[in-house]
Amino acid sequence: MIYNNLISFLVIILVFSTASVPAEPWLSPGLLVLALLLLFSAFYLVAARTFGRRIHTAAAYFQAERKLTILAVLLFCFCVYGLDIKYYFNTIFPHDTFPALVDTLGLCFYFLLLAILWSRAHRSYGEIFQPPPGTGRFILINIRTNLPIVLPWLALSYVFDLLTLLPVKGLDKLLDSPWGDLLLFGLFLLFLIVIFPPLVLRLWDCRPLPAGEIRNRIEAFCRRQNFSVGIYLWPLFGGRMLTAAIMGFLPGFRYLLITPGLLSALSPEEIEAVVAHEIGHIKGRHLPLYLLLFLGFSLLSGFVAEPIYFLILDSGLPYRLIKLLRVNPETIAAILNGLPMLLMMLIYFRFIFGYFIRNFERQADLHVFRTTGDPEALISAFETIAALSGNIRDRKNWHHFGIGERIDFLRKCVRNPALIVRQDRKIIISMILYFLVVGGAIGATRLMPASAPDRSHGAEYLEAVLHDRIRTDPHNALWYRLLGDLMQDRKMEEKALAAYEQALERADDDADIMNNLAWMLLTAHKQELRDPRRALDLAEKAAAKKRRGYILDTLATALWANGMSNEAIDMEERAIELDPENGEMYRSQIEKFRSIQY
Repeated sequence: MIYNNLISFLVIILVFSTASVPAEPWLSPGLLVLALLLLFSAFYLVAARTFGRRIHTAAAYFQAERKLTILAVLLFCFCVYGLDIKYYFNTIFPHDTFPALVDTLGLCFYFLLLAILWSRAHRSYGEIFQPPPGTGRFILINIRTNLPIVLPWLALSYVFDLLTLLPVKGLDKLLDSPWGDLLLFGLFLLFLIVIFPPLVLRLWDCRPLPAGEIRNRIEAFCRRQNFSVGIYLWPLFGGRMLTAAIMGFLPGFRYLLITPGLLSALSPEEIEAVVAHEIGHIKGRHLPLYLLLFLGFSLLSGFVAEPIYFLILDSGLPYRLIKLLRVNPETIAAILNGLPMLLMMLIYFRFIFGYFIRNFERQADLHVFRTTGDPEALISAFETIAALSGNIRDRKNWHHFGIGERIDFLRKCVRNPALIVRQDRKIIISMILYFLVVGGAIGATRLMPASAPDRSHGAEYLEAVLHDRIRTDPHNALWYRLLGDLMQDRKMEEKALAAYEQALERADDDADIMNNLAWMLLTAHKQELRDPRRALDLAEKAAAKKRRGYILDTLATALWANGMSNEAIDMEERAIELDPENGEMYRSQIEKFRSIQY
């Protein structure tokens, strides 16, 4: 359950963090509220129908919850990309001042979808696990259960945003440097090691295992293994779940969690075997290795994201989709930027991370050979857990070998103890290969020549953006002027002139529009498009409105084109006085006026 929820939260974090904030939303606030009400109502009905069927086993309950969680993720993506909810969240907390607050709103929105799911799962849960608390309490328990998944990301986001707000000179440069990355990673490690484990204990409402025979036996077993750990009861799903876990990898900040259901179902010997398995995770250094696997994905995605996005732009796909679908260009860009990352994340965690999780679990199973020397108690515990959990012995999943597979491997190791050493060696070799591949991929991207996407495709995308702006804001002359500039740069002179004329109709006293149109009328490659007389009239009006070097240069060119070379040279000299930084260019214009006729 937790591993599946981990992937769903990673997806929504990636989707929300990569989504752009549009200049204008697709729907008005009123229509957005109506659309969200319809969406929430439809999801409520689907959840009610799913849990309205008779669900008798824990496996069926989790399967129904998993399907609805996938639907919730898809609805969240639709709300982000289709309904522009990030635009409205950004109006509450401007993203450029404190982005973590906007991200928190995005998480709250996803939790709202999950709350609808849990409100309908409430009755089925009570029939399978225990008489549940009220619906509101049940939703709160589920939120607290899932919150630790996103806490590290939220903590890092808030720390970074708070550091950027500190009035410390040079701090922003430090944070943008490799030293800043190292500082943030150090703070992140401190949070995970010291703050995170006890915080999770409170969120999950864990309580110390009461004094008694079972606690004394677990403590004695841990002492024999020279292992110190806090022992807590884990009330997961009312304590009816048959599972255990270990959290934290430093003594003093390390906790063994056992559900009451597991304690009541297993014999003392079987409980010791389960504890040996959990100790195996610590002895195998699996928790820090998990952290390195997350770090590896972060590094890999950070280095390959830009090259992949450039390849997409070079394909011309964004331009074609914008023309075909007629949607906000920023939305298309955000989807095409986030989709490869999303696919890479799903592949990475489903197959690479899943491979290591399965083998870490197998290695932890084998630790029983080092503690008791005999796996029969652990095998017996597995058989009991499989039977009481709905005959799941032969069921497989992506993050654990099936219980039957684990039992079979333990029996093989009894017959051939060399398999134990081989499993340890397999993990070491796999980790070395993993870091070689990640390092090689990062090195390959670093060796690639730094280049922007193909110019023509970038221009096509920009043209689509400007056409979208014109469609949504047709009376704004700025979009037409920028479109004219782009068309002129692309040597599409008829389109450039048409755009400038449209801009002039909407703002006939704008100096930049008159200047750019005049320049187009003077320099068009097609002679039939030139009009020096009109260009001179426009350039004089532009210079009267705005005295800038580049505008006087256009006026000088218009004077030269109309046979007034001396006046043109005088005007260029004035341009040099106003804009000495571009004096070399203006002086070359003077040489042209003296030696060449228009």
